[in-house]
Amino acid sequence: MSDRVEYDVLLVGGSPSNLILAHRLVDLAIESGTAFTFGILEKGKDFGAHIVSGAVSNPRVLKKVFPNLEQSDFPLEGICRDSHFSVLGAQNVWHVPRPLMPEGVKKEGYYILTLSEVVKWLAEKLEEKVSAVDHIHGDLFPAFAAHAVVYEGDRVTGVQVVEQSTGSPDEDNIYGRVVCFGDKGFVSRDLIAKFTLRDNPQKWSVGVKEVWELAEGQSFEGQVWHTMGYPLVDGTFGGGFIYGMKGNKLTVGLIASLDSPNPNLNPQEKLQDLKKHPWLQGMLKGGKLLKYGAALLPEGGYYSLPKQFQVDGALILGDALGVLDVSCLSGVDKSMETGYIAAQVIHDVLKSGGDFTQAALAPYQQQVMDGFIGQELKKGRYFRHAWEENPRLLNAYLPEVLQGIDTSSPYAGLISVGLKNNPITALTDALRLKGFIEGTADIGHLRYKPDYQHIIPNYKPASLTPPQYDEATVVSRPDAVFYADPKYHEGNMHIDEFNADVCVKCISSYEALQKTTPCVSDCTAEVHRVDDLAGVRKHGMSLENCIQCRTCEIVCPEVNLKVRAAEQGSGPDFMGL
Repeated sequence: MSDRVEYDVLLVGGSPSNLILAHRLVDLAIESGTAFTFGILEKGKDFGAHIVSGAVSNPRVLKKVFPNLEQSDFPLEGICRDSHFSVLGAQNVWHVPRPLMPEGVKKEGYYILTLSEVVKWLAEKLEEKVSAVDHIHGDLFPAFAAHAVVYEGDRVTGVQVVEQSTGSPDEDNIYGRVVCFGDKGFVSRDLIAKFTLRDNPQKWSVGVKEVWELAEGQSFEGQVWHTMGYPLVDGTFGGGFIYGMKGNKLTVGLIASLDSPNPNLNPQEKLQDLKKHPWLQGMLKGGKLLKYGAALLPEGGYYSLPKQFQVDGALILGDALGVLDVSCLSGVDKSMETGYIAAQVIHDVLKSGGDFTQAALAPYQQQVMDGFIGQELKKGRYFRHAWEENPRLLNAYLPEVLQGIDTSSPYAGLISVGLKNNPITALTDALRLKGFIEGTADIGHLRYKPDYQHIIPNYKPASLTPPQYDEATVVSRPDAVFYADPKYHEGNMHIDEFNADVCVKCISSYEALQKTTPCVSDCTAEVHRVDDLAGVRKHGMSLENCIQCRTCEIVCPEVNLKVRAAEQGSGPDFMGL
């Protein structure tokens, strides 16, 4: 008798996209009477344990799947009452008047979420739903990572769930008639590479986030701020986010693009600099840090989408697909919508008794691009490019505005932009930026280069003089690891260093410039380090500190690192983030 484990539908990653897919597919199968089996693999020790996001989200997909959502026990942290766009100088803050705010940061009515708790809730409700019907069987597997894609020819047939193959496929693998990749790239990147699905590389940012319990009597529930300016004054695209939640909790986070010219970005340190701002100090003083975490954000958008969203036997969803629209900070809802659409396509094949060929799955891509995902991604297709193509925006114009905010007024800073630069050029730049942000400009197809190729090793960022601050409100990077709570089984080796000699040369070249290597500087935990071994400066790793963000892999200038999925439920505990 075979021990082969096989499902009709195998979902890789306990992500919002895959969980919405499962819910919608079960609902459709209940309505039609279609029998099927499914399994969901999640690498975290619990569903939600490896999930971190902002998150202020449009509830449009959640409400389709759960019409009575607001009357349920859904873990809602609040509904945005007031949204703000704030530009930070080193000392002062300009809350941009609403008529001047970009449309993408207006979030009134959106849900304020702790996404890890949402994922946990979705998993629990799915188990309850499936247990009530006889013709559907579903298994949810926390602490089961997928380590490799399994093929028969060019068809995806499953995933390998043990890190080192035993040589027995039935012991190594879990199979599916269709495999849905809703992961963060740990496995789906290999699928995309095998079939050369992505002509343009993905553009990545890293988000670092903390959750605070505020001092008694201090509450900002329903208030949402997105910020620009301090502390990102080094030409890096990004900004901060502050979300008020119920129970006098506050989310404070920062997003920094990894196509920055700065080789020593240090996102975790930049988040601490953000908290040192007097405006943030007024919120945090007397509070207590509860949680810390970090994750990559796929920001390439429209032009980084794969050529095909499906191959024989497989679909790509959510963050694996890359549907985040950075122009309006919309990712969670779009990821969920990919799952919602995929469910209908999969149900149609199941109901018809057909095969999950690329042709049978092709309606998925068509419907994604014809719906609000494709429409909104197309509108925002030049948003990231606008800041990349014109360094004057962040390196010349923004500092003038920030100086105005600190010394007189933001409007004086805006006038100074025109006076200190060619006014015609400044006006032309402003109009071009406006066209890109609003989606009215069209300059054709974009070509990207990998993020690490933007690094300038001898880059000299603008100096940053932090304001006075309460030391109790900031944490060092080693201390931050405690609040991410990573735990690993003994002997874990989940980051590959392909060639140690390459690292030695990289260290030498950066230290000659009085800098550290990007992997050491930009690590969001305290994993990478430089060791002096018999007079040779070598790369070392404290893998027990890793929080599985993959930033080191993206910024490595020698493409010499690869982060693999932690096994047996190892890694951080992001519950509450």
